[in-house]
Amino acid sequence: MKRTNHTFPLVLLSIYLLLFFVLAFNPVDRPTWWVENATVWIIIGVIAILYAVKIRFSNTAYLLMSILIFLHTIGGHYTFAQVPFDWFTNFFGFERNHYDRIAHFSVGFYAYAIAEWLWSKRLVARRFILFTYPIFVIATIAMSYELVEWIYAATANPEAGIAYLGSQGDIWDAQKDMLADTLGAIVATSLFFFLRKKDISSSIPLQKSE
Repeated sequence: MKRTNHTFPLVLLSIYLLLFFVLAFNPVDRPTWWVENATVWIIIGVIAILYAVKIRFSNTAYLLMSILIFLHTIGGHYTFAQVPFDWFTNFFGFERNHYDRIAHFSVGFYAYAIAEWLWSKRLVARRFILFTYPIFVIATIAMSYELVEWIYAATANPEAGIAYLGSQGDIWDAQKDMLADTLGAIVATSLFFFLRKKDISSSIPLQKSE
């Protein structure tokens, strides 16, 4: 693993803090803002704890992980269904705001850090496992998060539940979100293999069939 220095993660954290401070004022729905930002705080907390115990990643991994944090913070301010994203919707001729789909796609980017950690610790001996395991982890997290959303929507007041789900009337919204998460993981893991092709080839040679 190519270790990062302290500067780059601090720059990303500073950008987040600035974004959070600006968007903390007058959100569209304050209860939804709390819930959405709680998700971000958990993610940042986990990354910070890993960093403190010397589990650190490359600058590329931190950059990819920060994308979801930034998008989620913006979504928390507006609610995901109301983020000003008309240019994207109109360009592709969509009937709904797909900002939430983009955010879910960026969830998959965490597969890059997972693959990087597996490879650096030599925890897998086959390229197939190195490629598929991070994707399965993200898919499992995606499913678990959709369950959390469902539970919150079922127990919160109707308006807050709808704002949190951001389904915009799509009965297949949860399934599409999980698909977006998984596709993002496939892209991120493919990027990892592309950028580390030589290193992976030297450390995990192709297994020859008996």
